[in-house]
Amino acid sequence: MNKDILLCGVGGQGTVLASKLIASAAMRNNQTVHSAETIGMAQRGGSVTSHVRIGDNAYSPLIPFGSADIILAFEPAEAVRNLQYLKKDGIVIVNSIPVKPVTESLQNTGYDGVEMIDYLKKKCSSVIVVNAEEICKAAGSSKVFNVAILGVAVGTGKLGLSRDSIISEIKDRVKEKFIQINMIAFEKGEQIGANYEIK
Repeated sequence: MNKDILLCGVGGQGTVLASKLIASAAMRNNQTVHSAETIGMAQRGGSVTSHVRIGDNAYSPLIPFGSADIILAFEPAEAVRNLQYLKKDGIVIVNSIPVKPVTESLQNTGYDGVEMIDYLKKKCSSVIVVNAEEICKAAGSSKVFNVAILGVAVGTGKLGLSRDSIISEIKDRVKEKFIQINMIAFEKGEQIGANYEIK
């Protein structure tokens, strides 16, 4: 299997953990994996981008423009910002809930993510929009969206990794007291993704 997966969001959303779960699940299946993170001002709510490349066709950790099979976007504007990485027939899974930057708080620009979602739908052949608040409600914590979006990706069949391999990594890498809520989030996401299953 050869797969290029780009994850993007802002600091504090758990994009790096999600990328590590994908990478380690692939390695568990004896796949070659290259990965890299661009975190910039992540601690201050800045952009975070993680590249995960699976398979023997990848010779560097950074995904070339126009090559990503899938973008997992934790924030609408970050999805648009990284759209140049998506291949023509790639899929975008995006959170509809925006994370407003400091400039929005100071100037009230009206940013609500709607225009970004509309833009993605116009530009991409396959977009799955997920509401982080709704998907995480069952788990009781908004902090598990990073695992929920992995569930969506697994449910579509597009991620190329089995649910068992991702679940094994969740159980290995998440603190024991948080495993249950992460499993609830993963399964909720998987149910949503199954509605968009790609044969």
